[in-house]
Order: sequence, then structure tokens, then C-alpha cells
Amino acid sequence: MESDEGDEQQQEAERLPLSQRPEWSDVTPIPQDDGPNPVVPIAYKPEFSETMSYFRAVYYSDERSSRSFQLTKEAICLNPGNYTVWHFRRQIIETLHTDLQDELAFVGRIAKSNSKNYQLWHHRRWVAEKLGTGAVNKELQFTKKMLSLDAKNYHAWSYRQWVLQALGGWEDELDYCQMLLGEDIFNNSAWNQRYFVVTRSPLLGGLIAMRDSEVNFTIEAILGNPENESPWRYLRGLYKDDTESWINDPRMLLSVFESFEYQKQLCFCSEHTFRSYLPWFSAK
Repeated sequence: MESDEGDEQQQEAERLPLSQRPEWSDVTPIPQDDGPNPVVPIAYKPEFSETMSYFRAVYYSDERSSRSFQLTKEAICLNPGNYTVWHFRRQIIETLHTDLQDELAFVGRIAKSNSKNYQLWHHRRWVAEKLGTGAVNKELQFTKKMLSLDAKNYHAWSYRQWVLQALGGWEDELDYCQMLLGEDIFNNSAWNQRYFVVTRSPLLGGLIAMRDSEVNFTIEAILGNPENESPWRYLRGLYKDDTESWINDPRMLLSVFESFEYQKQLCFCSEHTFRSYLPWFSAK
């Protein structure tokens, strides 16, 4: 992949204008039409204007060719957020039956500097759907890489959840959440993913089956960092729609609220966090 990226950078540096390329000599570019008197014309760079003018030409003529495919790549590199270019690229892929593994690699390179681009994630999902379950490992690894750069990247988390539900790969997901929380117990995204796994994984038996061990894990996290709101919310979620079990679970009272160790730490717990949970136990 590094070699491909280096080649792309070299090609960009040596880029020949489309108007000077023999393979594009038969195409009449279509400039952007802003009307006769645009109020605030955008000062596009010449390279961008030319690329989009040629793109309009092949798009309006529905030319699904190798050169059009290459042109979408150039257009995406100039503006990764252009939905129409991504859409046309998918149409060309359908027609030419291009290598989908190569496409994943291309998306991965674009993602390095555009990790929160809606169009990019939508396109990758489309490719992964076509590859099916054989893409599971690569897609989970891809999201891990993106999350290592930004642990709260909503797009990466959303995509990872889609991969798990649509393609599988649940086997190691709880361990992955455990690892993230071991690195940062305040990682709210990891807590959210853990709840997603506990409640959705077909391998774990559901919330009721997992509640006992999860309560123990969460109480330990609370005792270690009483000011951390994430495990408090997680604990509350473990008893969703079952308030009676929540207030009657002896671990809530004995292990958390009545333990001397917790009382010593209680002064460090934010008043907001503690008071938000106090009503749940007032009935007890």
C-alpha cells in the first residue's frame, strides 16, 4: 500500500493537464455553468476546474470506461466529498467489474486524510457488501486502524457496527472493547460499543445472560474512578426496563453505596453523577 501511495504522489506531482493528454483529445469538456452573472463566483484552482469539466463530459454521456474510472480517482483526490463522483465510480465498477480489493485499498488511502467523510464510508460499505463475509477481517482491521487515530470517530464506530451485524466477526469484539477500556477507562465510545456487543451479539446470549458478569466489571470500574460517568450510565443500561432488579441487586447497595472503600472515594465523585443515580435507590 505504501508503494501505491508513493506512486500516486509522484503521479500527482507529474500530472499532465487533461487537455494535453492524447487519450482525452476526443472529449469536449463541459465547464461549470454559474449563470451569466454569478453573485459570488468561486475561485476554483485551474486543475480542479479542468478535472470537473472533463468529468461532466463523461458523466453526462454516461461513459463507463477505464479512463472515466481513472478520472473519478483524480476528481476524488481533489474533492473527496463529491457524492456524484463517488456514485458514478460505483456505476463504472459495476460495468467494468473492477477489482474490489483494489477499491478497498484506494478508499483506505483516501481515508488517511478524510476519515470523517460520509461519502467515503458509504462507498466502502457498498464495496464490502459486494465482497460479503470474506471482507470481515479486513473491514474490522480497517476500523481498528481508524479508531487508533481517533478513538471517538463516529463514522468508524457506526461502520464497525454495520460490519458486525451484516457480515459477522463477533468472536473477538468483547475482547476488543476490553482492550480499549484497559487503555482508557473514560472512553465513552468503547463503553457504548461494549453495550452494543452485549445486547446484539448472537454469541453471548443477550443482556440477561451477560448481566451478572457485566455488573461486576462495571462496579469495579466505578470504584476505580467514581467520577467517570460512562460506567454509571452503562450500569444503568444493564438494567434497562428492569428497575426492580436494579434496586434489589445487593451488589448495588453493599458493594457500591455501603462499602467503606467507596465512601472514602465518594467525595471525588461529581455531585451531578451521584445525584443522577440517587433516585433509583431512594425507593429501596
